[in-house]
Amino acid sequence: MSCKTYSFEDVTVSFSHPSVGAASTVGAGLGSISIAKANDDTAHDVAADGAVMISKIAGKNGTIAITVQQVSDFNKFMLKWYNYVKQGNASEWASANITINSKNLNDSTVCTGVSPQKIADRGYQAQGQQVTWNLMAAEITES
Repeated sequence: MSCKTYSFEDVTVSFSHPSVGAASTVGAGLGSISIAKANDDTAHDVAADGAVMISKIAGKNGTIAITVQQVSDFNKFMLKWYNYVKQGNASEWASANITINSKNLNDSTVCTGVSPQKIADRGYQAQGQQVTWNLMAAEITES
């Protein structure tokens, strides 16, 4: 019998922007990351007589949610990036790229044309929290 093991420690996230620089989540307080495609890949239209027309939909855009500790270096980098693109030229807005690699699953996700959906919400209370950066990508490629 074969046994498979998953470990989040084997997941790395690299974020880069040509004008702001690059950051990695290795040892940087990453809590979770999720990727969601914005569109379905297919749609069915059923006619009155029951005939089915199948459409292949080409959209590759989607969203990324990165949750990190509010005191982490990665959160500080994301805030620096957000402030730069928010105040910079429109040509800088979607120039970021994200690469997510999982060694144990042997998969990779590349997100290009990344822009902030909004700044991460902030919470202040007795115990430190995690913050979520919601981003949008023009193209998400998974392999």
